[in-house]
Amino acid sequence: MKKILCIFIALIMVMSSAAVAEKPETESVVSTTVMPAESETESAFPSWNADAPSLKTLIEYVDDVTDETSLNYIPPEERIATFDMDGTLMGELMPTYLCIILLMHRIFDDPTYTPDADMVAFGKLMRDHALDKSFPEGFEVDFSCHEAVAFAGMTLNEYVDYVTRFILHEVDGFENLTYTNAYYLPMAEVVEYLQGNGFICYIVSGSDRFLVRTFVEGILDIPSENIIGSDVALEAGGHGAADGYDSDFAVGDTVVRTDELLIKAIKANKVIQIAQDIGRPPVISFGNSSGDTGMHNYTLGNSRYRSAAFQLIADDDVRDYGNSAKGMELRKKWESMGYTVISMRDDWKTIYGENVIRTGRFRWLEDYADDRIGR
Repeated sequence: MKKILCIFIALIMVMSSAAVAEKPETESVVSTTVMPAESETESAFPSWNADAPSLKTLIEYVDDVTDETSLNYIPPEERIATFDMDGTLMGELMPTYLCIILLMHRIFDDPTYTPDADMVAFGKLMRDHALDKSFPEGFEVDFSCHEAVAFAGMTLNEYVDYVTRFILHEVDGFENLTYTNAYYLPMAEVVEYLQGNGFICYIVSGSDRFLVRTFVEGILDIPSENIIGSDVALEAGGHGAADGYDSDFAVGDTVVRTDELLIKAIKANKVIQIAQDIGRPPVISFGNSSGDTGMHNYTLGNSRYRSAAFQLIADDDVRDYGNSAKGMELRKKWESMGYTVISMRDDWKTIYGENVIRTGRFRWLEDYADDRIGR
């Protein structure tokens, strides 16, 4: 009986030691099942390459500042994210900014509008410099002044309808793409990801505020009050030159655009618009050009919370009209300023969708040749 008991105890000890020996394998199996993080990344960012350095930086930042146990935790009401639009959320190489293409349409293709000689001359200047981006100094403000004049007198509803109809046009230089869909799929995923992590997203653009609002509707879940841009003065329709202090707004009155530019939201003016409309600095910002550096520096100067700035470079000359050599120069410049660089070529699986094809040819100069515009 004692012998049987000893054998029984020995068997138990052998089984126990075997279980201990197998434990590391069980732990390794458990550790591999933690890997869904990568599949989750692919699910949240299907248009990104999963190993993109900029994406990893973004996810690490968000994980850190949304972790309540982290020293860098940011409460939801302070998670302000700002995005530029042209070249950051949507294409600006088709062959130029959407706002410029819209104004060209207004000047040369709209039979309901009769431009004066100055407006025609400015249209030709845009035509001649759009392809190589060789706009003269001071062009950006000059553009917005002409834009204000060209659409003055339209009610806000009329302007929105005008833009809505226009963006149904096919994009120059591409097949299977309209301006309605000319946004970067990877960046739309970033907006959705941040919103899913409690960030309040704003667009801060150098383009007209109401143009941006119209373009974004139906694409991004960003309310119109979170869209900031360049502004023209508005007035109560039907009141003429009457001061808003002296006249009232009646049922049936409209809000009308004027020809007065109030602010062009680029560089330091972006910061001013953010301070005016949001009331506090962002903790994360996204841009693509020197017009966004003021916004980035305002973000990085946020001393209360950990902040981050991302700068997109147009270095894809296969799926878009980027410049890889210029992209390398800009990468060095932006990284030296403390920004994380997003490479369209290296970080994104797709830009506009797999069915969109870069034709490699613009109709721009042909469409607006002197003998065709007739003005």
